[in-house]
Amino acid sequence: MLLKSLPENEGITINNKRKKIIKFTKMRKIIIAVTIGFVFLFTNCHAGNPDKAKNTGTSGNVIVLTNESFKQKVFNYQLNKEWKYEGSLPAIVDFYASWCGPCRTLSPRVEEIAKEYEGKIVVYKVDTDAEQILSQSMGIESLPTLLFIPLKGKPQMTMGALPKETLVKTVNEVLLVK
Repeated sequence: MLLKSLPENEGITINNKRKKIIKFTKMRKIIIAVTIGFVFLFTNCHAGNPDKAKNTGTSGNVIVLTNESFKQKVFNYQLNKEWKYEGSLPAIVDFYASWCGPCRTLSPRVEEIAKEYEGKIVVYKVDTDAEQILSQSMGIESLPTLLFIPLKGKPQMTMGALPKETLVKTVNEVLLVK
């Protein structure tokens, strides 16, 4: 059997070609990674951002609550063992997170309800990431969670991105607003 041996210079050429191919493959991966990074950096999601909620004191707008303002306007869970609503109009409290897709879907519906029932109900929002103590105190386990608070009686809680028809029906039946 005859073995053909490679000249010494030809072995170096093959190794150089392999090194160039490996460098090219690494460079291509880096270029793809940088391109994907720029795509994520320069694009945004604009799906009904709950952070755009208006923070005014009128009932026709959605009011963002903190732990302290919740205790003043809705329920002071530190002082009261039994439910005692602090407000003068029926209310809805939307517990949400900015990263939650169903929360972003529900947000425009809640804003529509606030406008349609202006002067009859108050609509609040609580960012569960920013207000973790409040969320734990109220037993919020899944998002989005809506708390429907009538003037008299116990509040009722729903979870999930409800359709607008269900929200209207709940406002009319639970909050006794028509």
